Amino acid sequence: MQTIWLSGAEWLAVLRIGLGLWWLESWRHKDRKAWFERGTGIAWAADVAGKHRWPFVTRGFRAVVEPRPKAMAYIVVYAELALGLGLVLGLLTPVALIGGLLLNLLYLVLMIHDWAEQGQNSMMALISLVALLGMSWQTWSLDSAIGLF
Repeated sequence: MQTIWLSGAEWLAVLRIGLGLWWLESWRHKDRKAWFERGTGIAWAADVAGKHRWPFVTRGFRAVVEPRPKAMAYIVVYAELALGLGLVLGLLTPVALIGGLLLNLLYLVLMIHDWAEQGQNSMMALISLVALLGMSWQTWSLDSAIGLF
């Protein structure tokens, strides 16, 4: 493979780290007090799910998220932090890439009506897939340094 400036493996590491920074920014800009104390994030998602065009989304949200809004708020917020740290540091990278891909697909399905969110979630999912299949943890990662994967 011919590339400019960096090797192919290094470019994949750049892509992985950039995706991790995107997840960290998603975590950083969340109003955690509003999410944890007032439940704004889950309330917004409940409103979206309640009006969803696909009934399975509404049913799934009511069965999984609605009964435990506080726990789900913590799961969403800290999942984004964990994904960001895992990808930037290259620690348990395949796990972080698969987790991020699944979370982006969940966001994509939930927010199918919101075109602004569709671009972000589809691009993050695509980057996760490319970074996973390209084994982006081979360079500039703790996984590589300690011999994981």
